[in-house]
Amino acid sequence: MSDVTDFSNITEDRPSFVTHLECSATGDHYEPDFLQGLSDTGKPLLVRYDLEALAAALDREKLASRPSGLWRYREFLPVRRASSIVSLGETATPLVRLKGTEVRTGSSLVVVKDEGRLPTGSFKARGIALAVAMAKELGVERLAMPTNGNAGAALAAYGSRAGIDTFVFCPEDTPEVNVREIALQGARVWRVNGLINDCGRIVAEGAGPMGWFDVSTLKEPYRIEGKKTMGLELVEQFGWQAPDVIFYPTGGGTGLIGMWKVFHELKEIGWLGDLPRMVAVQATGCAPIVRAWETGAEHAEGWENASTLASGIRVPVAIGDFLMLRAVRESEGFAMAVTDEEIVASQEQVPVDDGLLLCPEGAATHAAYLQALEAGLVDTSDRVVLFNCGSGLKYPMPPMEANLDCQAPIDWSAIAGV
Repeated sequence: MSDVTDFSNITEDRPSFVTHLECSATGDHYEPDFLQGLSDTGKPLLVRYDLEALAAALDREKLASRPSGLWRYREFLPVRRASSIVSLGETATPLVRLKGTEVRTGSSLVVVKDEGRLPTGSFKARGIALAVAMAKELGVERLAMPTNGNAGAALAAYGSRAGIDTFVFCPEDTPEVNVREIALQGARVWRVNGLINDCGRIVAEGAGPMGWFDVSTLKEPYRIEGKKTMGLELVEQFGWQAPDVIFYPTGGGTGLIGMWKVFHELKEIGWLGDLPRMVAVQATGCAPIVRAWETGAEHAEGWENASTLASGIRVPVAIGDFLMLRAVRESEGFAMAVTDEEIVASQEQVPVDDGLLLCPEGAATHAAYLQALEAGLVDTSDRVVLFNCGSGLKYPMPPMEANLDCQAPIDWSAIAGV
């Protein structure tokens, strides 16, 4: 086990293998060491690497000797200088086996990758850590984004860590804990009487007068690179194999796209064989990707009157829709929507069965797995990974109203529930 005081992952300069940025739609190349947003056609840019040189410089044994965490994968990431790294202690997140679910369903292996263990309590720390590090490397002084909660909290924390001013805009029904967290960690934050796409419009309009750089989902190249470390970590935890099926809560889709990207990178250098089936999970109250997958469309139409208690996947329009759909189809996966009632049922069942609190978005993946199993879309023999994208402690919980009078005789049968 590595020394807990070994900070070499974030202090040592290590080689960078970035060659260029590439338009995800046209394949056109862009310079990597300049501030870039979307491509000239308005599509996301993807970071490309000299994978042959990367494989010659790094092997799995060398990787295994490093301290755990996001930054151990430096060669797969775009940051060129260690001094640019912005870290809050990004640990490797655990796989938690759901034996209760396995027993109930007769499944052989169902595990949760619990991203709630990361700084600021969600998987948004991965993408934002990379976006802020690259902003620092490229000399950005102001960052702005729309958020349903967790991404804004991560931006506030990492921006403060890097000394970069941050501006965050939230739909008015964003959970109070998220809004207060964003403010407490140093961002300037506003509630907006609309949805996340309305907040995104404000960020875009403010780029000129405010001089900030827009770090909205997929509007810069680097959040994808941070999110792809979920896939790196996952296959390393599986002994450099992929699980059979990954259920992923899908809003803007950065993690889904990032994992599919890195699975191909790993396959190209010979570190990974078979690739997993990717399942995009949405809520029935906001399911544009599911609708596009079902109709065979390449792009998703905007979802009207989007509504779900799982606010992190309430994204009516996603700029990376075609990339999500491409990942689902190439992997021979599928897209599935679950109801809010099914989400709540999973939120209530998993803690009782297995002691793990899921955020609403994570509970959506559990509900989708149950639905997919019943529909025959997955088999009980499949090795399944569900992504819990944030700590369940950050969300409202049902009230607990039982009281006990310590001055009166105690009714032990009532306490025993008989």
